Amino acid sequence: MRLLTFGCIFGANSLSPLSDSFKDYYMKKYFLVYISLLLVTGCGWVKQENQGQSSREVFSNPLPVAFGDPFILYNIPDGKYYLYGTGGVKDGFGVYSSADFLNWKSEGSVYIGNTDDSWDTGDFWAPEVYHIKGKYYMFYSAEWRNNPGKEAENFRIGVAVADKPAGPFRRLMNRPVFDPGYPVIDANVYVDNETGQAYLYYSRVAYKHPVESEIANWARKKGWYKQIEESWVYGVKLKPDFSGVQGEPVLLLRPPVKMNDPQSGWESRSVTSHEVNRRWTEGSVTFKHNDIFYIMYSANFFGGKNYAVGYATSKSPLGPFTKANNNPVLQKNTAKGGTVTGTGHNNIFLSPDTKQLYCVYHARTKATGDKRVVFVDEIEFLPDGELKVSGPDTARQSIP
Repeated sequence: MRLLTFGCIFGANSLSPLSDSFKDYYMKKYFLVYISLLLVTGCGWVKQENQGQSSREVFSNPLPVAFGDPFILYNIPDGKYYLYGTGGVKDGFGVYSSADFLNWKSEGSVYIGNTDDSWDTGDFWAPEVYHIKGKYYMFYSAEWRNNPGKEAENFRIGVAVADKPAGPFRRLMNRPVFDPGYPVIDANVYVDNETGQAYLYYSRVAYKHPVESEIANWARKKGWYKQIEESWVYGVKLKPDFSGVQGEPVLLLRPPVKMNDPQSGWESRSVTSHEVNRRWTEGSVTFKHNDIFYIMYSANFFGGKNYAVGYATSKSPLGPFTKANNNPVLQKNTAKGGTVTGTGHNNIFLSPDTKQLYCVYHARTKATGDKRVVFVDEIEFLPDGELKVSGPDTARQSIP
């Protein structure tokens, strides 16, 4: 695989351009980390024996962390992985760290909200952390205290900053990044290396957002639901200091309107399985590869078995995006004899040598039940630009 080009470096999670001097530093740092790992013994690593070859370190899914909406940052300064996600901490977020991708240590709470003077009051979801000019910025979703209408889903996006990936993170400002006039979640940030422009991607939640479509008409005729609510993905330019947005949000992705749309079958399963009266398009992550912008997204109910991931491509960070013909690229494997369901809300990260892109996501297994656990699988690009995810995979595979 050729070297991947991203707007986010530092393990696909920084917002700084990759200069020649930084490339030299990055490769030297990785070499030192690699040599150090070779000297480590007795750490509970799993070995995979190859006939006629030396053993290599491997891991298997799921990772020993019960998070939803996972995000992995490879932090070059200390050569460690940091795993953030939803859950595990009351009124905030926690993080796990690992030097070898096999042994994960809880670093405890890294951000606490719902204080007497905070804008955020609950439902802390989907943190993403970016290393920018020596600081670490966390974008996250939470309930907004300003709720005169007493809305049941009053979510907005916030940003916090820290000096270390394990925090503590403090609010950059005591308000949401912006207020589009409707509830929003699942922040993702991309910075274009060529222009330096930062973009914020988010999902408008389905709450009080009924949408007419052929699938809505079908559900009404079945007598199942009077209306179908939908969540849509938008993109908007960010101010350089992250204090707000620039211009108006652009609609990028939504569920199909017509039932004969090639995407309708997999994106409508939350309705066609009589699970709930909502269709989701959420949990997006945007990146660039070979001059093509990719946006991966999740569809269906995050708490159900049909949660799945697809992607779309564009020549511009704000679209228009065209959904891929090979969607979904990640879904339950029970039809093939597997035990994994609920695969979704993914993100991406690069291996320390920047040669392999990985997909990190949450899922459920027969053994873990309703608990969301973390999976990591490789992403492959075919010569025509088609993206594939090698999962959900519970077999042993090489560590990043």
